[in-house]
Formats: sequence, structure tokens, C-alpha cells
Amino acid sequence: MFDYFRPTLQALSLDCIVVEQLVQDGIKGLIIDLDNTMTPWNDLEVGPKVAEWFIKVKAAGISACVVSNNKKRQRVAAVAEQLQIPFVFGATKPRGRAFRAGMKLLGTGHKDTAVIGDQLFTDILGGNRLGLYTILVIPINDREFLGTRIMRRLERVLVWMMKHFASAKPASPKIH
Repeated sequence: MFDYFRPTLQALSLDCIVVEQLVQDGIKGLIIDLDNTMTPWNDLEVGPKVAEWFIKVKAAGISACVVSNNKKRQRVAAVAEQLQIPFVFGATKPRGRAFRAGMKLLGTGHKDTAVIGDQLFTDILGGNRLGLYTILVIPINDREFLGTRIMRRLERVLVWMMKHFASAKPASPKIH
């Protein structure tokens, strides 16, 4: 059970993910969460570090798309347009349909797609259920949707349980 909530990798933030590592691991497409992963919750501006990271991603030949549970098309589109990447809004993660829609936009499959997000119960669970490479980042800030704040409490309990009751995850062949 716990394996569904264990990311392949963890990073402090989106811009701390080493693009060369993704290339080395065979990643050709990135499904990236929006709120508190790319931008602060409900914000329209992409920070300069995130924008620079996306330039590196594109230069490495990796495609990216935003897959967000946010129901406001205009907001998701505004951020995606700044980065010139496609998007899926109202995604209902962790349902597989959202991730398959992202892979279809990217033209990638299960073996060469990574999911990047800040939540265990949406991004990591959904990506792991499909066998995707998953990367957990620390949320950009504490300001969040009420439902997300409630889920964060459950995440803390889950992380505690994983530390105390779960066996160590075997090393992924993609982690060097």
C-alpha cells in the first residue's frame, strides 16, 4: 500500500530538479502540477527560477505540460501560455484519465513520462498507480485551498506511518 505514495525522487522545488538526471533516466515528457508546484496557490506569475528551469527542460528536448485539478481554465491557461506549454485543467487527479490526457498531449508513454507535484494524494499516488516516474517537491508556500490543507494533515500521518511501519523501497533502476 505504501508504495503508491513513495515518489521516485524528491526535490526541494521544481527548479532544483536536475534536468540532466531526467535525460539520463530516459524522461521525454513531464506532467507538472500547477498550484504550489509551479506557482504559489492561485497565482498567475511564474517565478524567474521556474522560467529558467523550463528553458533548460526545452533545451534538453523534454516536453512538458501542466495537469491541474484547478477548475479555472483561464488561470491554468495563463500560466501555461507564459511557458508555451499545453495544459489540462479540472484534471481530477489522482484519476488515471488526467495523466493519460497529459501523456497524449506530450506524445509520451508510461516509461518516459515523469509526474512532478507537491501532493502525495494527487500527484504521486496518481503517477505511481500508472507506473510513472514521480517527483515530489516541497510546496512553494503555506497558502492553499481548504481541501488541500486538510489533505496535508493526512499526508503528515501517512509519512509518519511510512517511516515507522513500511519497509524501505527498493532502489529504482532509474535512480543513480
